[in-house]
Amino acid sequence: MDPAREDTVGVNLRQLEYFVVIAHEGSFTRASERLRIAQPSLSQQIRALEAELGGSLLERLPRGVRLTMAGQNFLPEAQAAISHADRARRSARMALGLESGQLAIATNTSAAAGILPSVLTHWQALHPSIEVSLSEYLHRRLLEEGVRGGDGDMAVGSPPDSWEGPIEPLGWEEFVLVLPDGDPLLRNRSIGLAELAERRWVHFAPSHGLAELVDMLCGAAGFTPRVAVRTSQVVAAPLFAAAGLGPALVPDNVVPDSAKELVRPARPRLVRPVVAFTRREWSPVTHAFLEILHDYPWRRKPPRATMLS
Repeated sequence: MDPAREDTVGVNLRQLEYFVVIAHEGSFTRASERLRIAQPSLSQQIRALEAELGGSLLERLPRGVRLTMAGQNFLPEAQAAISHADRARRSARMALGLESGQLAIATNTSAAAGILPSVLTHWQALHPSIEVSLSEYLHRRLLEEGVRGGDGDMAVGSPPDSWEGPIEPLGWEEFVLVLPDGDPLLRNRSIGLAELAERRWVHFAPSHGLAELVDMLCGAAGFTPRVAVRTSQVVAAPLFAAAGLGPALVPDNVVPDSAKELVRPARPRLVRPVVAFTRREWSPVTHAFLEILHDYPWRRKPPRATMLS
């Protein structure tokens, strides 16, 4: 697939499904709860749909929404398109053997915590009879070795080195700084790592790949981070930072909503590519999962960002 697929313009089935749910619920808030996605993401998808169609489908009201005339005309067509797609999925699943079975995914701990939950929710809705098992690795090199040794039907993580099998680019994740609540540096729009040289950090266990990454980046900024606490759980790091233990550098997709106001991008911004890879070729089941991975709202690479390996 073309790695530039994320830039494709046009109406997609996900947007139609979102529109239909909003129309039935009469509210972005209730629709986001039913769909289990953040309301800003839902609003962005609907704005993109309206921009593609060239007009408003929904009238935003103080206590909900109602369909415009265009929306009323569009609704039955959207419902029909979803119905046709569902029938097509069922036919394809039966033909490809996706009605039952297992899918084993190898991944790193940050992708497991930040990317895969919403992807797996979508997968479960489409393929409820297929059991998914995860193997989570603390280091990218261990992930690569595990998959090369036979673990997992496919892997999701950083690009492997010297890989002979298929590799599919997915998108980018950005590493951001989470600061304690009330930290004076939160007044800044971005933060250079050198500004945190005198702080005690929320760090990672020495065996964790992110420990190596944080040490490398801080070393490039001219200091060795002093440690307040180490954790092997990537989801715990932003919580410890928010609680006041010190700054943490983590992928933005693992930061909980409760700590979003405590996040600032690094200066320069730090991004890492995310790929899917497998040993030989994409099977029908792994190819189906790959399609859902491509639907994830991947971050674009910021201009002039530093790319991490």
